[in-house]
Amino acid sequence: MRNLAWLHSEGDMRLSSQLKLRHLEVFVEVARQASVTQAAEALGLTQPAVTRALRELEAVCGKPLVERHGRGIRLSPYGDMFRHHAGRSLALARDGVAMLQGLEAAEGARLSIGALPTACASLVPDALAQLGAGSGRSRFSVATGDNHTLLDQLRRGDLDLVVGRLPAPDRMMGIDFEPLFHEPVAVVVAAGHPLAGRAQLPLGALQTHPVLMPPPGAIIRSLVDHMFLEQGLLMPQAPIETVSPSFGRRFVLEHGAIWIISQGVVRSDLAAGVMQELPIDTAITQGPVGLCIRSEHQLSGLGAQFCASLRRLCSGLAQPQTGI
Repeated sequence: MRNLAWLHSEGDMRLSSQLKLRHLEVFVEVARQASVTQAAEALGLTQPAVTRALRELEAVCGKPLVERHGRGIRLSPYGDMFRHHAGRSLALARDGVAMLQGLEAAEGARLSIGALPTACASLVPDALAQLGAGSGRSRFSVATGDNHTLLDQLRRGDLDLVVGRLPAPDRMMGIDFEPLFHEPVAVVVAAGHPLAGRAQLPLGALQTHPVLMPPPGAIIRSLVDHMFLEQGLLMPQAPIETVSPSFGRRFVLEHGAIWIISQGVVRSDLAAGVMQELPIDTAITQGPVGLCIRSEHQLSGLGAQFCASLRRLCSGLAQPQTGI
């Protein structure tokens, strides 16, 4: 038993002497960019330095972590297995350093938030307003983007939390989700649109007007596809695929489009009578909206306050359902 303990200790010493934080930083960025060149630019390093760090890490792991793919590279099966562990380790190290550095920081606490479209329109701005963001010492940053990008940033520790719809199961490794409420997708038009106020849609209405809908990679796209299939609706022939709130709102109000989007994105416009929902049953598109936080991440006091503010705002919305 003593010999086994000694061997284990010796192995740990060899690993700690060979594995450096820069190895993980380089690997995680190469995995994110799928490019040595772009990873080098993002990290402010030369391409040879990035390549050397990858080779050193592969030597430590004893397995090839990247492989050629066309004119670029991609993670090998071993690299794909290692990516989650590398990202978690790097994020935890950054959390610890940020916590210690912030103990005496004159500028106050900082919170980095990722917000998907359904949360960007009202939830996150309203929660920040409740906390007096912009008028005190605490600092906030809000990043928007697609689900894949925001969750990658969350895993790397660039974001403290992400607010939005529940991601697909294969995107949830190492991430905990707290549902706050459920909402459906809405199919809306401007108040003065020819279809506004109709009790029933004319046949082919979605083929005779421009339609905005989420792209295939969006969380709600599969729900929208199921809705069309369930109700026997013809898919638009040439939809404009977007989840951009600013683009969608402009195109609906100024150019007569039909917009298929999470209800939270257009909630204020519906309440103000600027937009109206079309008579399409969207019950099948109900889904949970909530908080994504790294499993090992301990939120700061500021993060806890922000989450509490979100919960208060969501208490008047559709309540979370059980059995998610």
